Amino acid sequence: MRTLAAATSAPAAAPAPSDGHWRESAEAVALPVLALAGALLAFGVFVWLSGRDPVEAWVLLFKGAFGDSFSWQNTLQRAAPLMLTALAVALPAQAGLTVIGGEGALVLGALACAALPMLVPSLAGWPGTGLMLLAGALAGAGWVALAGWLRQARGVNETISSLLLGYLAIALFKHVVEGPLRDPASLNKPSTPPVAESVRIGGLPWDGAVTDVHWGLAWGVLLCLAAGVWLTFTASGFALRVVGGNVRAARLVGLPTLGLILAGCALGGAAAGLAGAIEVLAVHTSANASLIAGLGYTGILVSFVARHNPWAIPPVAILFGGFGAAGSLLQRRMDLPDASVLVLQGFAFVLILAAEAGRGRLFGGSGGGR
Repeated sequence: MRTLAAATSAPAAAPAPSDGHWRESAEAVALPVLALAGALLAFGVFVWLSGRDPVEAWVLLFKGAFGDSFSWQNTLQRAAPLMLTALAVALPAQAGLTVIGGEGALVLGALACAALPMLVPSLAGWPGTGLMLLAGALAGAGWVALAGWLRQARGVNETISSLLLGYLAIALFKHVVEGPLRDPASLNKPSTPPVAESVRIGGLPWDGAVTDVHWGLAWGVLLCLAAGVWLTFTASGFALRVVGGNVRAARLVGLPTLGLILAGCALGGAAAGLAGAIEVLAVHTSANASLIAGLGYTGILVSFVARHNPWAIPPVAILFGGFGAAGSLLQRRMDLPDASVLVLQGFAFVLILAAEAGRGRLFGGSGGGR
């Protein structure tokens, strides 16, 4: 009788894993969407308390981000570095680390890119561009990998170490730009000498014209796609995710945990350093204080909204790039500070973190996340 009961009950239990997978996939989309909707609602309340019309603010947010060709170009230009700085959080997260040092990796990548022509004056053309991008990527990779090494070799919390390393990188950047590498011609705004015209990165072509959206957008999208393919379809990417799931189990099966963690941190840092180099070669043409614009910190939010999934990073980065692009329109039309969009980002970050508490419960699951 027990055998018969087990046999008859087996088919009913079989769909359970697929149900669990469906709930997990649905929550991966629903929780960030609900958090963003809540952030927009909270931002509307903030606007209302300041004596403005929240509905007008929501409309202007959309128009400033996606309302016309100019808005789209502004949005995509802002989204390009966010994709790369988000990878600086997402890739270490696959190894179980919460690294928030993308801002430091970005500014050091920018500094290395701008300093290389001063050390090698013969750099020109696409070879010179490639070497300058490589210098930025290596600088960022080493800086974030240091946080991973401190975690594994010395037990230092990677969140704190990466944050402090970020502050150290910014201080080092300011010292070098305002001191040893300062261009004597930069009087009111200290900066390094401008890079040569031949090594700069131009805009993407569209409809027979060159747009304001530089090639960094293509780099960001391609690297996000490549990171997703690596994590999903390669043995080393799977091994990195195993380490992130349970580092002790990974050691028991013989995985090189230290090497994998350092690789995840280095690749994430390289992406952020590359973002800094691209900003120099495509936007600022030199290393200066304008690079310290919080792109690395916004990348943290982008990665968390995307649930550290590289394939989801590009659309999320475009969304937050749009928020940034809409700031000037809110300022002109509603007399709100340009930085008011940072309030929206702050609401989004808090609600995204709060949404994690509902992970596993939204669609009737037993609850609990990692």
